[in-house]
Amino acid sequence: LKEKLKKINIMDLILSVLPIVLLIYLMVKRNALPSYVALPLIAGLVYIIHLTYFNGSFLELNANFISAIISVMTPITVIFGAVLFNRMMEMTGAMDVLRRWLGNISPNPVAQLMIIGWAFAFMIEGASGFGTPAAIAAPLLVGLGFKPLQVAILALIMNSVPVSFGAVGTPTWFGFGELINKGYINDGQLSEIGQITSVVHLSASLIIPILALRVIVSWQQIRQNLLFIIISILACTLPYVAIAWFNYEFPSLVGGAIGLFISVGVASKGIGLSKVKEESEVHHEKVSTPQLLKALFPTASLIIILAITRIQQLPFKAMLNDSSELFSLHLGYLGNFHLSKGLIFSLTDIFTTTQAASYKMLYVPALIPFIITVLISIPIFSLKWKNTQSLFTASFKQVQKPFLALVGALIMVNVMLMGGENSMVQIIGRGLAGATGEYWTMFASYLGAIGAFFSGSNTVSNLTFGAVQYSVANATGLSVPLILALQSVGGAMGNMVCINNIIAVCSVLGIEKAEGRIIKTTAVPMFIYGVIAALVAYLVIPLLF
Repeated sequence: LKEKLKKINIMDLILSVLPIVLLIYLMVKRNALPSYVALPLIAGLVYIIHLTYFNGSFLELNANFISAIISVMTPITVIFGAVLFNRMMEMTGAMDVLRRWLGNISPNPVAQLMIIGWAFAFMIEGASGFGTPAAIAAPLLVGLGFKPLQVAILALIMNSVPVSFGAVGTPTWFGFGELINKGYINDGQLSEIGQITSVVHLSASLIIPILALRVIVSWQQIRQNLLFIIISILACTLPYVAIAWFNYEFPSLVGGAIGLFISVGVASKGIGLSKVKEESEVHHEKVSTPQLLKALFPTASLIIILAITRIQQLPFKAMLNDSSELFSLHLGYLGNFHLSKGLIFSLTDIFTTTQAASYKMLYVPALIPFIITVLISIPIFSLKWKNTQSLFTASFKQVQKPFLALVGALIMVNVMLMGGENSMVQIIGRGLAGATGEYWTMFASYLGAIGAFFSGSNTVSNLTFGAVQYSVANATGLSVPLILALQSVGGAMGNMVCINNIIAVCSVLGIEKAEGRIIKTTAVPMFIYGVIAALVAYLVIPLLF
């Protein structure tokens, strides 16, 4: 690695970084370009740079273009499912019943934000990932009267701590899976990575949720409700750390469930909460038990279906991911189409290259659970045919612009990942590592955050930069589990500024042209998160490991 770091070409580095700098500028300048314009433009620039300067293969580049269009089906169908689900909840009146019920648990805005934006989203992240926590929790908060843009920012900042163990631990066990397969690390080290990751997140959780709350409420309100805030935070993160000591699949799911239960119980008793002035004015009409059960049915169904289809010990996850081939079809120059028993649609050998892309129709949380839940709920709530039609039509319209933005993002990412060790992304990673050397511990988490910014995924960030982090740790004599844990933490904190997540939450809440403003706001807590991670790595981790 030391030799590779010495050989980094300055022009390679400048041209690799340029598209990211330009993208951020276009999205945060005064007359900011919306993401559905800025991202395709930058994708075009990356394409040209790779074709001309990096001598990229014309066929490979175009194969990546096709691959991106297929890959975009994953995030866009999740967004469509979430939009459809939330519109159905509004149309049937279920959302209104939930608003009244949640308002009756506590009229205190801090309690509502912590219960839904923190504990509930924590649990959903543990079950699913894929941006679903913000898609489910954010509309509930908007329904309670909070402003959409502020809710979007809060949801993005809050949804960081649980992410390393999101989707039943996928970023950890799958994100570092290649390092295990190649024999670089073993299961014992993977377990230690999970333990260190949980301790770093626990430390950050004492500050990050408070910064998220500050987006919506005043410092005075935070001080007045600080005891409840701390109880709600620790109710999620203490079980989370305890479970991470033995298992890296369930910390977020179980920690979130325990935290939600405790947060609701404590809030209903008013423990640690200040009284809301003129409580009678904000008190909601009481909700009967049958009304509540009916209104909770869609959300409860979502959570149950997500949980049972994600837990490895149950048979459903394997069934939905069954890659046994059902049939294949040669599409000439375009490639080979495959359909598996788990309804995984794949296109391989695109334009006679090694490029491939797939869409897991049953496993991606779109058809199951969002669309299925909506279809089950339509007769339960006696929704008329005309309303059902408008429900689907309006949802389709709402995802058109996000589709363009996400295609642009994925083309940019795919092309920047081309070239293996000489890819633009790896050049950026090695450039950062080369500049810091033995002080890499201070910066390791930020490389993980860059990976999440690019890809929209803690898992992909770990897959992309896990090898770079491992190499830097080896070359500099730093602890491999510590550096990989910081990578995982970085991928989680990068969720705050990740383009895919910002587009998703804005789409679900119907916010337009606000992506740049959101990034400017969420970049601050993300930077603070990295500082906390570095301090914990230097001061706390050596005492525990």
